[in-house]
Amino acid sequence: MRLLVVEDDPDLNRQITTALTDAGYVVDRAFDGEEGYYLGDSEPYDAVVLDIGLPKMDGISVLEQWRRSGRTMPVLILTARDRWSDKVQGFDAGADDYVAKPFHMEEVLARLRALLRRVAGQATNDFNCGPVRLDARAGRVTVDGNPVKLTSHEYRLLAYLMHQQGKVVSRTELVEHIYDQDFDRDSNTIEVFIGRLRKKLGVEVIQTVRGLGYILQPPTQPAASP
Repeated sequence: MRLLVVEDDPDLNRQITTALTDAGYVVDRAFDGEEGYYLGDSEPYDAVVLDIGLPKMDGISVLEQWRRSGRTMPVLILTARDRWSDKVQGFDAGADDYVAKPFHMEEVLARLRALLRRVAGQATNDFNCGPVRLDARAGRVTVDGNPVKLTSHEYRLLAYLMHQQGKVVSRTELVEHIYDQDFDRDSNTIEVFIGRLRKKLGVEVIQTVRGLGYILQPPTQPAASP
């Protein structure tokens, strides 16, 4: 899953980015409202962490322009202000949730997981596809209860497919959602990661849809004998 952090404080930006990266997300960063607006308007992020008090363009204006242009990704706003009117202004601009500074990083992570679950129509942090289970909170994957060790890219790929379970996902979409903006994006590498992931999982849950991409769905059960 690919996220954008828009925060002008360099230390806080770094802390949030590090925490999200450690949790298995791909993270792009911006340090002012203009840069944040441009990235959010031109890249396909799964969620955004957006500070309200930004230079060049404030966070509320950034969010309002995103929503006016049809950008629907979930947005978690950060604010140093604790007045209810600021929270209302953020929600009216199109925010999905907020965290008031100072905050615990675990709260930011938990709220982002909740936003991503909501978009995927998922009630818990556990994603299941047949015998494959992904615990988004722990960053853990098991098959029939047995742990499977994945690289960061393999985990990101599986996590995105889990969030899109039952939908056909193109190679281009996978590239856009599991690599940051500076990565040398080559859709051919997706085929390599898919092959490795299939081998490690050992079950046929990732199907190739010729000419379109891939779909994650439970293995087909054999028909019962009469």
